[in-house]
Amino acid sequence: MSDAIVIGSGPNGLAAAIVLARAGLSVTVYEAATKIGGGARSEQLTLPGFIHDVCSAIHPLALASPFLRQLPLGEHGLEWVHPEISLAHPFDDGTAAALERSVDATDAALGENGAWRRLMDPLVQHWDDLLDAVLGPPRWPHDPMTMARFGMRALLPASVLARIAFFREKTRGLFAGLASHSTLPLESPAAAAFGMMLGACGHVVGWPFPRGGAQRISDALASYLRSLGGKIETGTPVHSLDELPHACTILCDVTPKQLLRIGGKRLPESYRRALQRFRYGPGAFKVDWALDAPIPWRSEACRRAGTLHLGGSMEEIAASERAAWNGRHAERPFVLCAQHTVLDCTRAPAGKHTAWGYCHVPNASTVNMLHRIEAQIERFAPGFRERILARSVMPPAALEEHNPNLVGGDINGGAPHLPQLFLRPTARLYRTPVKGLFLCSSSTPPGGGVHGMCGYWAARWALEDLGMRDPSRRVNPDF
Repeated sequence: MSDAIVIGSGPNGLAAAIVLARAGLSVTVYEAATKIGGGARSEQLTLPGFIHDVCSAIHPLALASPFLRQLPLGEHGLEWVHPEISLAHPFDDGTAAALERSVDATDAALGENGAWRRLMDPLVQHWDDLLDAVLGPPRWPHDPMTMARFGMRALLPASVLARIAFFREKTRGLFAGLASHSTLPLESPAAAAFGMMLGACGHVVGWPFPRGGAQRISDALASYLRSLGGKIETGTPVHSLDELPHACTILCDVTPKQLLRIGGKRLPESYRRALQRFRYGPGAFKVDWALDAPIPWRSEACRRAGTLHLGGSMEEIAASERAAWNGRHAERPFVLCAQHTVLDCTRAPAGKHTAWGYCHVPNASTVNMLHRIEAQIERFAPGFRERILARSVMPPAALEEHNPNLVGGDINGGAPHLPQLFLRPTARLYRTPVKGLFLCSSSTPPGGGVHGMCGYWAARWALEDLGMRDPSRRVNPDF
């Protein structure tokens, strides 16, 4: 018997378990799959020796996370790889806009005469205060003035801010790609916030990835948890809360759809109705490739980048994201692509390479987007198809099969539109009406991404309900 039980071993579930274990509770994590990790897993999806990330592939928020960065994960096998260029955004003329670590270098390369610097410098200078306000539940910020200045622009549609802030169409395209990680239409309020935060994150910590695959993040978290005395039971699905042994607190790294199932009659009808109203966002159609050579990008910057945004102009990207939100499929989808083996030779046999990419589609879409995705890569890298040795294709249903939290292929745990950007999945946030039962998945604040903050905050609230204090607050008392 354990003091605390965590259902699900994704980064949020493992983060929650670590907070509870550090507070002195005995903790057991139950994972339905035979392998831990949730959205941070790696497998040989194509050919032997080729390591692919099943879901997340690039992890700026993991390195920026106020909680994860205070853990000794390097001592448990986690090593970060930093591409020379975090992000490259190619165009049809063979050039590319690049997000570099230096704000000034990025601004100069974009030819914006200070416009990029004027938007990003305040974010970089007040980065810790912004993270405190953004990566958690709604609360009064430590620095209200900084948050107010950020909010004035962050609540704008990304398309509006891009036109106000930048002179050049290529810079607007770069910002549009950043904002499209939200899965929101670029015309939606608050879409700009995602572009601003991801851009600033690239300048502060870069857009790194773990050597050997995303699985290394989960394995390091699990190793550290075990060093604290925590236990992990894999291949142990939880179909109902009634199956679990007694525990003082239970934290669920699941979305509302799964909580409705496992909570059963324990959940009051009013809360069940609220969960049923929770809206999931667009899905992802994902492809992994085993390659016999690097992707032959026309742009030199693309060859040195870890992440590629393939969509051309802001207008083209906006059309793609609007289509997915409205139940349609873009002929030229905005494709997010990663090429780890440019810097990480552990992921493929000698001389071979991998690539990872996806586009947004309507939730639970059954349309095959493979040829459209490959056409977008071929558009900026002629000869790409000739280098393909094998493919792994994952439409939304396959993603959900690998990880039930990816409902309909939604990789963000629910649509981040207002008010679900702040109050997710309900106004109760992490708590449920059932005493001792909490949600800790990306369906709670601050939402999607490999940062562990949903688990961190849920565990903090659970400890408070038990009359205990999180000892990690002594490490960083301002957080």
